Amino acid sequence: MSRDCDVVIVGAGLAGITCALALQHRGVSARVLEAGDAVGGRVRTDVVDGFRLDRGFHVLDPGYPMVRNHVDLKALGVRKFTAGLAIRTARTANLQIVADPRREPQFIPQTVMSGKLHPASLAALARWASPTVASILGGDEDEMDVPRRESMDAAGLQGPLRRIVDSALAGVLLEDDGSTSTAFARLVTMSFVNGTPKLPAEGMQALPEQLASRLDRPVELGTPVAEVGSRYVVTEGGERIEADLVVVATDPQTAERLTGRPAPEGKGQTTHWYAVPDAPTDFGSILIDVREDRGPVVSTVVMSNVQPTYAPEGMHLVAASSLLRPGQEPVRDEDVIQHVGSIYGVSTFGWQLLRRDDIPYAVPVQPAPFVERHRMQLEDGLIVAGDHMDTASVQGAMVSGRRAAEGYLQRRGLLEEDYAELAIG
Repeated sequence: MSRDCDVVIVGAGLAGITCALALQHRGVSARVLEAGDAVGGRVRTDVVDGFRLDRGFHVLDPGYPMVRNHVDLKALGVRKFTAGLAIRTARTANLQIVADPRREPQFIPQTVMSGKLHPASLAALARWASPTVASILGGDEDEMDVPRRESMDAAGLQGPLRRIVDSALAGVLLEDDGSTSTAFARLVTMSFVNGTPKLPAEGMQALPEQLASRLDRPVELGTPVAEVGSRYVVTEGGERIEADLVVVATDPQTAERLTGRPAPEGKGQTTHWYAVPDAPTDFGSILIDVREDRGPVVSTVVMSNVQPTYAPEGMHLVAASSLLRPGQEPVRDEDVIQHVGSIYGVSTFGWQLLRRDDIPYAVPVQPAPFVERHRMQLEDGLIVAGDHMDTASVQGAMVSGRRAAEGYLQRRGLLEEDYAELAIG
């Protein structure tokens, strides 16, 4: 039995690391136990034949407040996506471009010529995407949160622009049936409006690694946990650790196994990674397919156009993501390569499949009505943190970790009630 820390944190994903940093900032000692061989949880990157492959398609959104306030983007060597979309339609052999004229003025002619921005459709999109802040947070009594398909219909968002919005959100929300909470869908949309997504030079795992490097006490890797309870943890190696607080900051399914708290339903994703000798386009943003008769790919991007470090010199890296629905078989490789070639309008001869990532539980569902924050405490001395306790995002994971620390610090009298924001390093 050991008692050499105040708090034990199970899991070194973004939630667990953020919790440890917030506690450390106020002088509270914490041990972080991680079953894997590196930090990051679901945010991991592998180097395969010189290519950087994230485990599933991820982007770093600098519009998230926790990222903006606590992450050194310059040190990560980030490069930004183009603030727009390339669109495959049935009308023309060329990709059509729709970009934000404020951030990408060079694409104004192509955006105007796309024919997708009819004034009536833009007005409908504005009605849907720009509610009051109270409504976004679920606090407007005059507007009840509903699935996004219902709110888009009510706003009159139809036609080609609706198809673009639905297709773009399918790759972000990991659903194409419009079932996500309107409030959450609006939050996600606003975050992309406020900040252009980026990729770190060393891959997405560089984000949790940067945060973990600030810890005074290194994360204990290769330390799976067999049992947790109120104020104690037992590792699979047989060590019993007692503390004032145990924070289970694992993925939802592991948290269910350890604590009994039911995991919310999840949404899955399959990502195919291709090594290609020639970039199929020079566009540095996500491509979507809005044709009626299309294949399984919901989004694809030439990653090396955005961040050249994702591919070795002389080669390019293409990612193609598809939905992995509960109870369904993953998409076939041959269907994906056929569809992705059709999207770019090129031959895929010479493309090499480096890896496919089948992730049945990529993010928790966010149905209506939107619950921004769930109760974290299971019993005295035992709480659960993670994006499934907040919003399904990097922001939500980090906020949940900070919330876990805040509650403990308040009980210890180490945090005043009227704090502005708890620092994490």
